[in-house]
Amino acid sequence: MENYIYNIKEINNVANRIMDKILHKNIVFKGEMGAGKTTLIKSLCKSFGVHDQITSPTFSLINEYSSKDKSIYHMDLFRIKSIEEVYNFGIEEYIYSNSFCFIEWGEIIFNIIPKEHHEINISKIDELTRKISFK
Repeated sequence: MENYIYNIKEINNVANRIMDKILHKNIVFKGEMGAGKTTLIKSLCKSFGVHDQITSPTFSLINEYSSKDKSIYHMDLFRIKSIEEVYNFGIEEYIYSNSFCFIEWGEIIFNIIPKEHHEINISKIDELTRKISFK
């Protein structure tokens, strides 16, 4: 497990450090509302060369971004109340697609996500400082 404490102005440096450690395509992001999950995902997408506008998929559930050689799926499962809901929108097609899947609020799918995945836990130390645990 890697831990990083950083000022939010340093998010791009942290994203680059995480990029160097990524071994698996599915990454589950944990943290309280406002901790910076989407902000980190935006920075990771930029590191992958995504030029699309990156927004939280809170209402659409899934956004797809493209870089020149890969697709990235960004999921926000905050509003999902049951596992049946994720099956209804075809979650397995995404998480087993061999594309990167950045999953916010992914605790509900831990029973179906591949065992080979990363978890990033972001905690707010203060308004400008965050701690990330990456495993």
